Amino acid sequence: MTGWSWAWIAWLAAFAAIEGAALARDARDDTLSEHVWAWLGIGRHGEPRPEVTGTVRLRRFALLAFLAWLSAHFLTGGFF
Repeated sequence: MTGWSWAWIAWLAAFAAIEGAALARDARDDTLSEHVWAWLGIGRHGEPRPEVTGTVRLRRFALLAFLAWLSAHFLTGGFF
């Protein structure tokens, strides 16, 4: 394995450790999902919806565009 492979493994292990600790804490606003929901102005079930501003719409679009590109990139072997 190359140094790059080890670096990606370390990155994934760090994510797993951070997310695992956040899940074990069972507190609000500590997991990646909860942060993404806050950044995108997505309210929790049973709570009032946050105000949707132009910057929130831009962040939502940027995430959607990135995930669409990433999916196409992975599924086409880097063609996109």
